[in-house]
Amino acid sequence: TNKTLTSPTLTTPALGTPASGILTSCTGLNYNGFKSRIINGNMAISQRGTGVFTQDTTGTQYSLDRWNIYGTVASKFTVQQTPSATETGFATRVAAGFTNYLGITSSSTYAVTASDVFQLQQSIEGFNTADLAWGTAAAKTVTLSFWVYSSLTGTFGGSFANSAANRSYPFSYSIPAANTWTQISITAPGDTSGTWIGATNGIGIRVYFGIGMGTSGSGPANAWAGVLYRSATGAVSVVGTNGATFYITGVQFETGSTATSFDYRPYSTELGLCLAYYWRWTSGTTFSAIGVGGVGSATVADILIKLPQRMRAIPTFNYSNMRLYDQTATPAVTSIAATYNSLDSMLVVLSASGGGLTAGRAVILQANNNVAAYIEATAEL
Repeated sequence: TNKTLTSPTLTTPALGTPASGILTSCTGLNYNGFKSRIINGNMAISQRGTGVFTQDTTGTQYSLDRWNIYGTVASKFTVQQTPSATETGFATRVAAGFTNYLGITSSSTYAVTASDVFQLQQSIEGFNTADLAWGTAAAKTVTLSFWVYSSLTGTFGGSFANSAANRSYPFSYSIPAANTWTQISITAPGDTSGTWIGATNGIGIRVYFGIGMGTSGSGPANAWAGVLYRSATGAVSVVGTNGATFYITGVQFETGSTATSFDYRPYSTELGLCLAYYWRWTSGTTFSAIGVGGVGSATVADILIKLPQRMRAIPTFNYSNMRLYDQTATPAVTSIAATYNSLDSMLVVLSASGGGLTAGRAVILQANNNVAAYIEATAEL
């Protein structure tokens, strides 16, 4: 139907008083402008794969992009981006407005000792936290918000910590009902003490979620401490119950004392942010090609690979099931002889088995008859 548009009548307000209809508060607005310092908070990016990641080492291990897990004892829990291609009945296990979550499942019944640490973590780069001015009198208040779902109920914990691991702010939160998505909001005053990394590519702030924490790594909630606490005292231990689940998504870390709507960024934008820390190429066919270069000897070739995104730091290189092809020979890559990498490209010297390459020829780096072949560049914090 046609409608007649009329010009509104404007009333001049008194000096200092906002006119009716003029926006005076930005609370709750979604700028799509990087208000969240967390990357991949909606768990949509998983370049390393969508299968199950087993916490199989007693150290830091990355799973979904930008998220790492840690355990002082191996094989106590698994991590997976869900829903996976084979998962059924997931619809009731995804928080409203999200399509993925990071799912943790306990692999046994384990009683944590005083020194044990089991956690989920994301480290935020100093360039992305320097404006918070932590460590100064001008330190800004921050709010961490997220959606969580667990087969367990009770008080759970986590913390914020600095790069030097000698300042921390343990926090606690409640999951009152099992197998139900609950939205959590944690507000913390900025730390006016300690040493915090400024505008550099190092670790600005560590964000921890405790999965099972011993007494040595736990401290009083809602107070800054001059030691490293990774969780709040008395928090539920997920690894203490065989088969227990802990799901999380919609993680946002922002300035201010109010949790605002989740900052949905385009998938390509979020992927680009992840690529600054990790890039993985996976073969689409049995002989997909990824790099070109020159043959140095019968078993050595120099390969140049252009990275899709400038990385946080000079990356390390790794591969699986790759071969060299100089139009005649196709020897399998057996080792990395040297690397001369930069922030936006990699020059790697690869050794191959069996010989047969001809010095001076052009050479292609490609999958060795394997669709699961991959190359990765890592510049994680």
